[in-house]
Amino acid sequence: MHATEVADRVHRLAHAHVNCYLIDDDEGVTLVDAGLPSMWGLMLETLGRLNRRPHDIRALVLTHGHFDHVGFARRARTELDVPVLVHPYDVRLAAHPYSYTPQSNRFLYPLAHSRSLPVLGRMAAAGALTVKGIEDAGELSVDADLGLPGDPIAMHAPGHTGGHCIVALPARDAVISGDALVTLDPYTGATGPQIVASAATADTALAIDSLTSVAATGARSVLPGHGEPWDDGVDTAVRQALAVGEH
Repeated sequence: MHATEVADRVHRLAHAHVNCYLIDDDEGVTLVDAGLPSMWGLMLETLGRLNRRPHDIRALVLTHGHFDHVGFARRARTELDVPVLVHPYDVRLAAHPYSYTPQSNRFLYPLAHSRSLPVLGRMAAAGALTVKGIEDAGELSVDADLGLPGDPIAMHAPGHTGGHCIVALPARDAVISGDALVTLDPYTGATGPQIVASAATADTALAIDSLTSVAATGARSVLPGHGEPWDDGVDTAVRQALAVGEH
């Protein structure tokens, strides 16, 4: 479990192959995704290291409603009164983060990809099976300045889920790609830029199409929901993801 600065005042919180991000500026803090429940302490510890307090958090933006991104969202809402924002298409999923139907059976798929088993095992041990949904999430606006610290702009990038969004940070030359583009697929164990396997994706063809939105940010740094940050430019990452294609 660790936190590192991966772009200008953008901090990656990583545990059990799951990432979420803390964006710091003079106006406060924006969180993007809530990882797993066990990452709550890491989030508070990182705030303290930055001489921030929990009340400095202006909002928690969810890239989508899957359990490994909703993590501590309910706790942030109930204990800290932090607004939680998600695209309207994922409101129901954020409230019920295990209630989704991917293209392939997510329970059987890992059996054919043995490299995924240690990854999924670590996620489970970190609380991936005990996430409580967030039932009073607010609406995440897209294609406009959210008025939050770091000047994030959410962009709809569906496919992984119906309401999946990426979060562009133009002033930081970075994009938080959520699961629209990852560098580690928990369901195969494969590394490198790619979309997430059909075992956790609603529409893989649409997910591939949404890589266009990721590329449109022109960012130097791609900050994924799973795997290491990619600092060789979004165009290179998208080209590699397209070469991998559906799986």
